[in-house]
Amino acid sequence: QAEEELEAARARQALQLQEMGRRERLLRADLGRAKEQLESLKTRVMRVCSPAAPAEVAGKAVTEQQVIEKVRQISEERQQSHERERCLQEELSSRLLREKEVSANVEVLQKSLCELQ
Repeated sequence: QAEEELEAARARQALQLQEMGRRERLLRADLGRAKEQLESLKTRVMRVCSPAAPAEVAGKAVTEQQVIEKVRQISEERQQSHERERCLQEELSSRLLREKEVSANVEVLQKSLCELQ
């Protein structure tokens, strides 16, 4: 009976080992696909961020750090553009206000000239 129990335990362990091997193969395949998808994504991001630059430089794949730096650079440029837009809006508002003041002054001057005539 002890031998049967040992044999059954060994059989269970053999099945568990086979299952673990199967799972490991599936995980390795998933990992390979994930790496390929990451490389594809990095290449697409670099192409979008920098269309003039090739996706690979001298045969070297684009690194994650390059992608991060490019996205950071684009983000900073976007922030600068927003700041510049805000400054231009303020300048435009200021000029429009001055233009209204000048127009009002011109009207007052014209009325005064008409009254003088």
